[in-house]
Amino acid sequence: MDAKRIDFYFDPMCPWAYQTSVWIREVRRLTGLEISWKFFSLEEINLVEGKKHPWERDLAYGWSPMRVGAWLRRQSMAWCDDWYEAIGRALHIEARRPYDREVALELLASIGAPTNAWDDALADPTTHDDVRADHERAVNEYAGFGVPILVFANNRAVFGPVVVPAPMGDEAMRLWEMTVAYSSFEGLYEIKTPKTNADLHKIGEIFAPYLTARQWK
Repeated sequence: MDAKRIDFYFDPMCPWAYQTSVWIREVRRLTGLEISWKFFSLEEINLVEGKKHPWERDLAYGWSPMRVGAWLRRQSMAWCDDWYEAIGRALHIEARRPYDREVALELLASIGAPTNAWDDALADPTTHDDVRADHERAVNEYAGFGVPILVFANNRAVFGPVVVPAPMGDEAMRLWEMTVAYSSFEGLYEIKTPKTNADLHKIGEIFAPYLTARQWK
């Protein structure tokens, strides 16, 4: 299969999705791949009974930045792309909290997007609808349970690849070719490597900024 475009479902809270997004941007740089960014909510999929849905809250860790992403996406997919890159880097590399308004305004300015996007997106209830529509499609059509999710032109959804750190250059292309091949096998559902204690230690070191910044369980 000659993959020229994908849908990429993400939640900015997820350190795994961030690493995969770094890899897929490298694949895009090397191949010209077209990426359509879509939203998925870990807060909703892991909702504890009795708690409010993220669209019922004034502010939610992942949901609110995705509402801003939805507002930006209406203007330009490139702005949504840049926004995810900026907030992902802030949380997962710099240990900053992009759901804090002042940080968000700084990040919007850094990508050349309107700084009013934060306030306007959160004042617009229809941005809830955009994020929720993406999330529900991922769950109902693709049986999504987490991110990253890649959806190929044949409508096959792939969870992952889950890889740390994100491979670059030739290694990125090797993983891309493997992922494309995986997506072409009907009936193939999982290939997985168990994580040893050494693996978990290495992952913990890479995820240290995210673990420092996060305010959720």
